[in-house]
Amino acid sequence: MDDIFVVIPTLNPNIEILSSFLEKLQKITDNILVYDDGSRKEYESFFKEIEKKKIIVLHHYVNLGKGRAMKDAFNYLLLKYPNLKGVVTADSDGQHSPKDIEKIAKQINKHPEDLILGVRDFSKENVPKRNMLGNVITRNVFKLFVGLKITDTQTGLRGYPKIVMSKFMTTKGDRFEYETNMLIESTQKNVGIYEVPIETIYISGNSESHFNPIKDSFEIYKLFVKFIFSSLSSFVIDIILFWLFSTVIKTNNYIMLSTIFARILSSFYNYFVNASLVFKNKNNSSFIKYIVLCIIQMFISGICVNFIFKKLNINLIVIKLIVDIIIFIVNFVIQRKFIFVGEYEKNK
Repeated sequence: MDDIFVVIPTLNPNIEILSSFLEKLQKITDNILVYDDGSRKEYESFFKEIEKKKIIVLHHYVNLGKGRAMKDAFNYLLLKYPNLKGVVTADSDGQHSPKDIEKIAKQINKHPEDLILGVRDFSKENVPKRNMLGNVITRNVFKLFVGLKITDTQTGLRGYPKIVMSKFMTTKGDRFEYETNMLIESTQKNVGIYEVPIETIYISGNSESHFNPIKDSFEIYKLFVKFIFSSLSSFVIDIILFWLFSTVIKTNNYIMLSTIFARILSSFYNYFVNASLVFKNKNNSSFIKYIVLCIIQMFISGICVNFIFKKLNINLIVIKLIVDIIIFIVNFVIQRKFIFVGEYEKNK
């Protein structure tokens, strides 16, 4: 593990568990950095003791969050060690074995441009229900909204090659949401994801973890509100404009013309919101592809609404709603995978 550091953010740790973990870890590497994220005063002597064992200890005066501790540790190591190859982050609650940390470190050398995830097996009997349920929900949310198939979205055992560390230094988030934001930004920043199976270890039902399943899950899921806001607000604007145009236009082709005018205006709104707020990828290529997509879907919507209205003669707005809900789902998937995408998406 030459030129690779193990970074352990911690807050008021179980001294017995962390001491044992560090003792085992020092048998495989001397490159260890513990980040004290504003622990209570009574932990001062403990941190001084581990410093005597040639472990680097950095401190926050007050609790600023795991994300901030990770970014500050990355910054320190990138500046201090020019030959640094990367970092493995591990939790201080005994969930990660030195053997698995070594496995992740080896993959940093093999995959120098990928984010390495140590993934657990949540089908094991020792997995607490809150962890299993939280991972299942988050995993499916990621698959639906981000398009990433990730086995373990909440893993703290991760490998960051040097180039990946630098890319994620500007990622927002000071607490647990920072690790989630990195996963979301991986496609935008052209960072591949490589998964490595690790042991599934939980000590005392994971009671030492500072992850709050209610508070921190809210922090994670609120990140996806912008996805829903953009799509639904565009959808509402399109429906309102269609209704206005369909009541004003008095020609035989009023349905198609109303669809075209409404879609042109709502599409410009949707593009700029998606490009700036949601996918954060605005360029000439994405704009051209988006326009082509809108033209195709605009005519599909108009033709389908017109056909169903003539056949069934039911409320026009109801037909429009049903047709565009289907198109809305397809539209999001296409935008995510083909319009607002980085140079490559790699999910191994």
